[in-house]
Amino acid sequence: MVRMASEFHVPADVPDDLVDTYVENMMEATAGSGSMNLFACDQKIEHLNDDFYDGNKKIPLSSNDPGHLFEIGLACHEAGTIGVLAGQLGLISKYARDAPDVPYVVKLNSKSGLVKTAQRDPVSMAMWDLDDVMGLIHNGINVVGIGYTVYLGSEYEHDMLTEAASMISRAHELGLISVVWMYPRGQAVSDEMDPQLISGAAGVATCIGADFAKVNYPNAWEGMTQPESLAVAVEAAGRTGIICSGGGSLPPREFLERLHSQINIAGCRGAATGRNIHQKTTEDAVRMTAACHAIICDNASVEEAMAIFQG
Repeated sequence: MVRMASEFHVPADVPDDLVDTYVENMMEATAGSGSMNLFACDQKIEHLNDDFYDGNKKIPLSSNDPGHLFEIGLACHEAGTIGVLAGQLGLISKYARDAPDVPYVVKLNSKSGLVKTAQRDPVSMAMWDLDDVMGLIHNGINVVGIGYTVYLGSEYEHDMLTEAASMISRAHELGLISVVWMYPRGQAVSDEMDPQLISGAAGVATCIGADFAKVNYPNAWEGMTQPESLAVAVEAAGRTGIICSGGGSLPPREFLERLHSQINIAGCRGAATGRNIHQKTTEDAVRMTAACHAIICDNASVEEAMAIFQG
């Protein structure tokens, strides 16, 4: 369902002369629907190679090549079923000349999981800035926004929050949208999936000005279902759209049923899906992206989405 440009709430830190640019970027990132089908391609740093190679047991060998991500992204863009491809600036710069028209969200910070919380609280600071992002745009790459991860509960959260808020404000000044990955994590956090913490993280995303916030699927409140519990976070985020993490690979129907509940019960404004797309052959990945798009942007049922995936 395509929304009118006037239906988008434009942040007040977007200059008047760039409101149209911001709205155009938002429209492109959400296929005009206001809801984002985000293809998460930032895991080459975050998860190292664990998500891309297992000796062809469950993950196809083609997934080991980073070009697989951009092959999927380009095919989905040509089919009109992708919102954005999100990845680190360096990764995008290596492949984007082959697919310059794909809408990109440039991830500005990342860290691996090698250093565990028991050793040190997580910290992830920016490796690039908005000048670097604008360099891609000036070279003809269709960057529509930026991304940044914040670990709430880390002793370094102030540093990440300060940097994220500054990056978001600067992005808005340039007419770009912003997506934050909001993860409670650190020695002060006993349960990363606590529904109250996830709702708190959603509210923090709003307070630093983010347009979208990716959160993990919370555990259920007592007396509530998991989607109903996620709905509390959606409400806590106000005008910041919540997109839920896709998590590890699931059987297609189970994954699409969960996505349907997140959109239609919780009220999420999209989803961030990585492994449930790229841990497939290109053909299957393109069909899964189309199935996600149908649920997120076209109000499709699970059965309709499954029919798309099955071809």
